Order: sequence, then C-alpha cells, then structure tokens
Amino acid sequence: MDAQQPAVLGVGAVVGGLISVLAGYAFDKFSFKGRSALFGFVLVGVLIPNTATVLPLYLLAAQVGINNTMWSVLIPVLCNPFGVYLARIFSAGYVPDETLEAARVDGAGPIRTFVSIGLPMLVPGYVTIGLFQFVGIWNNFMLPLVMLQDRSLFPVSVGMSLWQGYSVAMPEYTPMVITGSMLSIIPLVVAFVMLQRFWRAGLTAGSVK
Repeated sequence: MDAQQPAVLGVGAVVGGLISVLAGYAFDKFSFKGRSALFGFVLVGVLIPNTATVLPLYLLAAQVGINNTMWSVLIPVLCNPFGVYLARIFSAGYVPDETLEAARVDGAGPIRTFVSIGLPMLVPGYVTIGLFQFVGIWNNFMLPLVMLQDRSLFPVSVGMSLWQGYSVAMPEYTPMVITGSMLSIIPLVVAFVMLQRFWRAGLTAGSVK
C-alpha cells in the first residue's frame, strides 16, 4: 500500500462525511426552490451502481489530467449520494426544528446555528457516515483499478487481487494472500471498535422511544 493511501482514507472519511452532513442538513432544514427535485436526483444517484460511473469518471479524469494519481480516486468518493440520504435522516431525527428556531431568535445566523447546534447534535450520524465512507474507500476496487496504472499507488483491494492472480501460477503466493487478507480487515475492526459508541447511537436514529 502506498503511503498516500492512509491520507486518502482519512480525507475521504472526514471530508466526505462532512460534505454529506452539510448536504443532508440543508435538505432537511432549509426550504429552497427545487429542493424536492434535487433530493430526488440524489436518490437516483443512490440507485446507480458504482461500476456504471467508472468509465465516465475515467474520461473526466483524463481530460483534467489527474488520472494515475490519488486525486482521481479521492475526488469521486467525496460525493456520496447514500451519505447525503443518511444525513438527511439523521438531521430529521437528531436536530429539532424548535432548537434551531430558538437560536435564530437569539440572533444566530445559519452558519453559526449549524456549527454551534446542528453539527454537535449530528456527531453520531457524522461518525456513522464517516465509517461507511471509510469502509467504502478501503474496499474500493473498480475505481482504483481503472484510474491507476502505477502499481505503487494500488490500494490493498487491488493489490490483494493481483496476488491472488499470481497464486494460480505460483502457489508460493498463497500464504501471502491469506495473511494479507487477514491483515486487511484490522483497520476496519479498529475503526468500528474505537467509534462504536457513536455509530451504535447513529444506527438508532429515528427509532421508537
């Protein structure tokens, strides 16, 4: 795994989760023209499989000149329609409209209201969405396979696939594949264990009390 991969994981989880929370909060708490149609467009994005977007993304990256770089893998994962959908649900379940209205009466603007009130209430949802982002980036296979030609940039998922292919002709690679597969799940387990009190609370959003 290249040294840039942890940075992609961290930035993708933190920044991608924050973008989803911002969008979901806006869809839930603000009334603007075309809100329903735009959110319907987001839901359509949830239904489109990731493999169907790989070729258009590769063509865009080639035009911009960022293919075969980690940017070509990072930028697409920052926009996650499913994360936006979850964030709107979390916003409706965690942030009461009455609390925001009280903040507006006290003179707080939209940005200050979100930073001081909305975001702290959405921390469980933010962590849950960030974990989904982390898992999605860690297991991402098709996008790095198409975007990256430099093998030193390959993530764990693509590298393990290459080793598995080598093990067919060279059985000595088999122990490496098995060991690598076991080690590859350690970051996921650590992330879920360390943040379990947040994501467990996030998964109960909207449940009957």
